[in-house]
Amino acid sequence: MFLYGYGPLLWAGTKLTIVLALFSMLVAFLIGLLGAGAKLSNNPVLRWGSTAYTTIIRGIPDLVLMLLLFYSGQIWLNHLTEWMHVAQINIDPFTAGVITIGFIYGAYFTETFRGAFLSVPKGQLEAGFAYGMSHWQVFHRVLFPQMMRFALPGIGNNWQVLLKSTALVSIIGLADVVKLSSDAGKATFHMFFFTLMAGVIYLLLTTLSNVILMKLEQKYSVGVRGADL
Repeated sequence: MFLYGYGPLLWAGTKLTIVLALFSMLVAFLIGLLGAGAKLSNNPVLRWGSTAYTTIIRGIPDLVLMLLLFYSGQIWLNHLTEWMHVAQINIDPFTAGVITIGFIYGAYFTETFRGAFLSVPKGQLEAGFAYGMSHWQVFHRVLFPQMMRFALPGIGNNWQVLLKSTALVSIIGLADVVKLSSDAGKATFHMFFFTLMAGVIYLLLTTLSNVILMKLEQKYSVGVRGADL
């Protein structure tokens, strides 16, 4: 029997891994934009706060951060609900995984976006203001499209690492592809086979991601000299 009857289970784990990675990517992307804006801000409190955030997060292993944020987050939430005299709120593993991974990789996206923002010539922003554009119009018509062109290589690298880091959620009880393949291996006594299958699944996902990222790079490079070479 194909995959010893565990094919549907691995497929369910794969879908959960993809959804988890996409939602975590969205959280990290938004945090990265806010963090980059804070680092480039004239406000020293915002600059110091974002610098402390990226320094601490990038200096501690992801596994340690996963455990700290998952368990401490629930403890703090319990203390808050007790102080407010309301019913206790339990964070489910999926939500905890999304928030934790997004928060961790938001630090890496912050640095990626900060460098990309600095790569956009200031003269083009000033030209946008001179044409009467608002700050929001300059951002989404001039700054953001060009920033994305510079940031895409870094975004691609961060996405690949984030996608593989979803395997960490297995330690907090989420039934992703790693946990389910491990369970299947233990049940069938074919641990090597199912571990190999998990690796193949991640390889397929990262390969597909590379194709999509190449398409995005082509899109944001339209009109740039050498983009089609």
